[in-house]
Amino acid sequence: MTELLPLVFTSGWASGVNAYATVLLLGVLGRFGGVDAVPAALERTDVLVVAALLYLLEFVTDKIPYVDSTWDAVHTAIRPTIGTVIALLISGDASSLDQAVLAATGGGTALVSHLVKGGLRLAVNASPEPASNIAVSVAEDGAVAGVVALAVVAPWVAAGIAATLLVAGVVLVVLLASRIRRAVRRRRERSP
Repeated sequence: MTELLPLVFTSGWASGVNAYATVLLLGVLGRFGGVDAVPAALERTDVLVVAALLYLLEFVTDKIPYVDSTWDAVHTAIRPTIGTVIALLISGDASSLDQAVLAATGGGTALVSHLVKGGLRLAVNASPEPASNIAVSVAEDGAVAGVVALAVVAPWVAAGIAATLLVAGVVLVVLLASRIRRAVRRRRERSP
């Protein structure tokens, strides 16, 4: 189980940010890159086509302020589920207990990273211009691509980066939430 944990954790983190890109990247790396760690189910043509189409839809939707937050709300159940399924596929023929631990790790990590993404996007949507939303979305896509690609080559390094990004995201959401609450409180105090 220990050798599977970093790939499960990393793919879970990535699934919480962009599940369709994660499935697509893992599938492409497995099918065309010869990466043995990628489950065969992710390499299937139908899975790759559907993941590519959904990724394209998310790529566009994720750049539009407030539409992205609605998309994130809908995906609150989808992203952790995909993180769990990827973890189960990666666990392969591991024991039942190991599969359960890996599935919980993948799904739990996906849920936390999804909540961080959603929280940060709500804060970014509060900015008056759309450029920051596009920049954040592109940065998220780049981070997912980089971390997933690294995960199949250096899983522990990728897991360390994913963990760092996850902790930094949680801290940032907490800081931004308190600032947003303070700003709302000040505004209420000024209004008659």
